[in-house]
Amino acid sequence: MKTLLTSAALSLTLLAPLAAQAQKIGLSMPELDPFLTLLKNGVMEAGQQSGVTVLLEDAQKDKARQIDQIEKLIAQKVDAIIVVPMDTNATPKITSMVTHANIPLVYVNRKPTDFARLPASVVLVASDEKVSGTLEAQEVCRLMNGKGNLLVLMGDLSNEAARTRTSDVDEVLATSACSGIRVVDKRIGYWDRHRARSITANVLNAGKVNGKKLDAIIANNDEMALGAIAALKAAQLWTPEFVVGGIDAIPDALASMKTGELKVTVFQNAAGQGGRAIASALKLIKKQPVPRFVDVPFELVTPANVGKYQGKN
Repeated sequence: MKTLLTSAALSLTLLAPLAAQAQKIGLSMPELDPFLTLLKNGVMEAGQQSGVTVLLEDAQKDKARQIDQIEKLIAQKVDAIIVVPMDTNATPKITSMVTHANIPLVYVNRKPTDFARLPASVVLVASDEKVSGTLEAQEVCRLMNGKGNLLVLMGDLSNEAARTRTSDVDEVLATSACSGIRVVDKRIGYWDRHRARSITANVLNAGKVNGKKLDAIIANNDEMALGAIAALKAAQLWTPEFVVGGIDAIPDALASMKTGELKVTVFQNAAGQGGRAIASALKLIKKQPVPRFVDVPFELVTPANVGKYQGKN
């Protein structure tokens, strides 16, 4: 009898952590582009490893749809909600909705406009955008030897990341080391490869700048950088010396760098952000302390160290 009781007690002990982890967490994504798909996969994998059921909602680039989907997750009485906001200007409303329902909230990747006022039950898991654009612009400036003509491709300016990355570029170019670089144009490419290709082609064809004298392109993300390279190649204006930079270190970008095309990217750990989002949500559910900002650091990627990052995103 003693042996049976001991075995039963041991079984309950082993099952207790699993029962404690049997949580339902909602995941609200603005869309599933290549980078955000990697982030989503990081959340799903971390959730599976933690015994968490993740309920996925994809807003398909529709801000109103994302709000409706978050309301749906609240109605389903999930234990926590993870949100990559479609429009960071909508985050005060999202924060209010979720906290009013007494549900822990984790923002991921994109900094909410109400970040400074977030209550203790709400945190941000992201990478410091002041670092991303700065690393990219400094390396592009170095490769340009501080002079030449530059095109800037911006992401969706409703997102804090696009605004900050572009501001980072401006600040780097204002330094004495980069004072010989002239920005010939800034265009919004909405993070999209095809839009960036079309924009770059239009800039070249419109005569805004002599294509042969355009020396570099800085894009707020890799998708747009790859679109720019495609446009340059189609116009027969790309050369091995041409400098194109992006951010995220997605697989296509690393492949482009390996062939000598993309010169600069910045590793943003999508899977790491997803994993830390789940870990933060579980801590909030248990009412354990979590820093308001959980930093997943950016890292500069160049042809010299590209091999180190293959398979990481």
